[in-house]
Amino acid sequence: MAHEQIPGIDPTAQPSGDGCAECLAGDGPGWWFHLRRCAACGHIGCCDSSPSQHGTKHAREAGHPFLTNFEPGESWFWNIETEQYYEGPPLAPPTSHPASQPTPGPRGKVPADWQLHLH
Repeated sequence: MAHEQIPGIDPTAQPSGDGCAECLAGDGPGWWFHLRRCAACGHIGCCDSSPSQHGTKHAREAGHPFLTNFEPGESWFWNIETEQYYEGPPLAPPTSHPASQPTPGPRGKVPADWQLHLH
């Protein structure tokens, strides 16, 4: 099924990696609850429930309005400007982190009391 082009979504943008780029680089506590993918450039950041909320920070700073899920089995687009869900085109694979990666993640970095650190 063909989708019309949506400004701010680039279906060819490759994911930046398997986990939150900033968390893995040492910005913040280094772990996430769920992952989000920038639909414009493929940047992988952590969700707004995560301690550092890197996904939305990236989207706001870069002026990229759409985030999508980077969790296995989920597919949706969220516009941070309108705060609405959208349907969008299929994105370049992979469309989620590896199924072997735990949620929250990454393995070995999540504190035992992680639930107390969520937003």
